[in-house]
Amino acid sequence: MKRDVQSIVLVLIGAALLRISLDGALYLRYVKEGLRPALIAAGVILLVLGMAGVVRDGILRKHERDEQHAHAVAHAGAHADAPEDAHSEDHAHDGHDHSKGPRVAWLLCLPVIALFLIAPPALGSYTAERSDNMVAKPAAKTVDAGFPALPPGDPLDMTLGDFGVRAVWDTAETLKDRNVRLTGFVIPGKDGSWYVTRLVISCCAADAVARKVEVRGVPAPPTDTWVTVTGTWFKNGETGSETATPALTATSVDRITPPKEPYE
Repeated sequence: MKRDVQSIVLVLIGAALLRISLDGALYLRYVKEGLRPALIAAGVILLVLGMAGVVRDGILRKHERDEQHAHAVAHAGAHADAPEDAHSEDHAHDGHDHSKGPRVAWLLCLPVIALFLIAPPALGSYTAERSDNMVAKPAAKTVDAGFPALPPGDPLDMTLGDFGVRAVWDTAETLKDRNVRLTGFVIPGKDGSWYVTRLVISCCAADAVARKVEVRGVPAPPTDTWVTVTGTWFKNGETGSETATPALTATSVDRITPPKEPYE
């Protein structure tokens, strides 16, 4: 790749990172909130490196033009003193390949430019539907000591991750008879079932995993609709074993605006 293309790509990537990280909550579609300073720093570094490369390439091109001009002047003077036959022969062999190389390298800029025009949305149902619904067993000391009592609240707001772990692995069944409220987006299941779902990320959207809770007793809203589901735990399998799956008997489902931070 030509140096000038490399520099332009660095400038565009740096500017795109800054646009994503400084434009409100847009960056939360891709990384966790705590990574915003690192995203800004990376954008600044890439932008500075790219601009330095652009300046460097401009200086080098000016030097090359000056050298070519000096060479052309000297060459013209030498030809003025040379015999006509030698002059013609020199011109016959004076061709140089000044090809600028494949211009396809500039296509690398197109995906970055697209980020300025259309910011990709947060991950949703397409990713969640292709993710399994296995709930990892918590640490042995947590299982042996028992889950802590749930805090007061009616309904009690819970993350899908916390609800799922208790629904599957809490043999004391602390969820029993508690009215809880879960927030997520809708994905369809088999045979008309549906799930309230949230994607969980450790670092960025690339490592996202789905947390799903089957919702019973209420018709499914459209796929990808954000909802709050209020209801009670439905025991679906033997708790404390991998046969159990998270499920909720809903008493109400309310549509909501997608949250600023879409991931748990």
